[in-house]
Amino acid sequence: MTAEESSRDIDVLLKEGRLFSPSKEFVEQSNVWKWMVTHGIKSYDELLEKALDLEWFWGEVSKDVVEWYTPLERVLEWDRPWVKWYVGAKYNIVHDALDKHVETWRKNKVAYIWEGEPGDVRKLTYRDLHVEVNKLANAMKSLGVERGDRVGLYLPMILELPIAMLACAKIGAIHSVVFSGFSAMALRDRLNDSEGKLVITCDSFYRRGKTIPLKKQTDLALEAAPSVENVIVYKRTDESVPWIENRDHWWHNITSDQPTQCPTEVMDANDTLYLLYTSGTTGKPKGVIHAHGGYAVGTSQTLKWVFDLKDRDIWWCAADIGWVTGHSYIVYGPLILGATSVMYEGAPDYPDPGRWWSIVEKYGVTTLYTAPTAIRLFMKYGEKWPAEHDLSSLRLLGTVGEPINPEAWIWYYKNIGGERCQIMDTWWQTETGTFCISPLPITPLKPGTATKPLPGFSADVYNPAGESVRNVGGELVMLTPWPGMLRGLYKDPDRYEALYWSRFPGAYLAGDVARIDSDGYFWIQGRSDDVLKVA
Repeated sequence: MTAEESSRDIDVLLKEGRLFSPSKEFVEQSNVWKWMVTHGIKSYDELLEKALDLEWFWGEVSKDVVEWYTPLERVLEWDRPWVKWYVGAKYNIVHDALDKHVETWRKNKVAYIWEGEPGDVRKLTYRDLHVEVNKLANAMKSLGVERGDRVGLYLPMILELPIAMLACAKIGAIHSVVFSGFSAMALRDRLNDSEGKLVITCDSFYRRGKTIPLKKQTDLALEAAPSVENVIVYKRTDESVPWIENRDHWWHNITSDQPTQCPTEVMDANDTLYLLYTSGTTGKPKGVIHAHGGYAVGTSQTLKWVFDLKDRDIWWCAADIGWVTGHSYIVYGPLILGATSVMYEGAPDYPDPGRWWSIVEKYGVTTLYTAPTAIRLFMKYGEKWPAEHDLSSLRLLGTVGEPINPEAWIWYYKNIGGERCQIMDTWWQTETGTFCISPLPITPLKPGTATKPLPGFSADVYNPAGESVRNVGGELVMLTPWPGMLRGLYKDPDRYEALYWSRFPGAYLAGDVARIDSDGYFWIQGRSDDVLKVA
């Protein structure tokens, strides 16, 4: 498709206002449609209307995805800006992400298909994952890690990262994942703010044919992080690394003799699961707090509906677990649903721009979720690379992280989806925890728009006076609470209120500029602080 043809196609599609309407058969086989039928709901619009009853809706959908240790007393307590979901329920997200699966046929199902950049492959079943998580959890306890302690995870895209996250959650510790591309100073700041007790890292990892010395970076950070008592190091590349006796422990040594069973700590549904630091575009990093119960419901339910995830699917969220996308849709959401996920260690275009498409073909990926930046990278390389691979296994596509321009949308739709796959263009944030504005498989699409708020979410666009506006840009706000939402900023409740809730009383300020068109579809235009800087 030439640039001229692309431009003409986009003009026609935008004028028509619709690109793709799924077949009746596809709609009726979707998870969301089956749920609607069960609850006597006959249309997309009726579903959105019914879901405005938050306590009814989030109470009902939670029954499909999680199992509480003890039942909840109330779905929601809302005292702006503070929220509790599934009040009174006892819970641990690891029960649904792991423990319950090893008691069913899923124990032998592959949880992760992992491919390293050099081409090495590992597969872990749910039973394998359960064993590895339990052994690491017991090793952490042997080092004195207890419920409520903070653990820094500074790991690349290897299987040990989800294992470490689950091991922390299993014993009630709070994990704080730091993206492996961040500097030693960034790690140091996050460890000091969270008062991390333990760090888990690796010797080094592969990126574009080279190795990145992560242990050396960790040691540099720990020169001024006095709260850290121990470091567990996974051997990824077998390179020699600096070592401090009595502080540093090889993963394979400290886990080798540990029991393969470990009790899962019974938590309150509103206890903290993890911290994830985000600075947005300015200011000191903010320790966003997410809790066990609401986050579990939010991640699994949105994934089940938006990407229509079923047992036969091979799910690939091609993000990094260092970001919230990976937390929610590589680790917790897919595992709760008992899905098989693909993980890839390296660069998307290494050793050539066909790497991703070879992975899709090799493992029969059915659902692919990536960023518009990656799509534009592949557009630059041209159509020949995906054309060399059989991508017919794909049935749904998705985008995340930024607004997708219509040109990239059309290229993705034609060259990756073969003009048969809907594109789930999702808007959400570290703070929201889950998708908030996104199509469902039953939603008519327009290229470049995230369509409407999902059922159970309420959003709007405000002008500076706090008035709802249409067809012009304004501040994107959320009007009601949702289960996966942040529970505050670590050790900084005043900043939480000031940043997110003070601009428009009663509404959550997303910090994004958007507009709503005449069909009620949301067009996300970017960060409001970035727009101000450019202006």
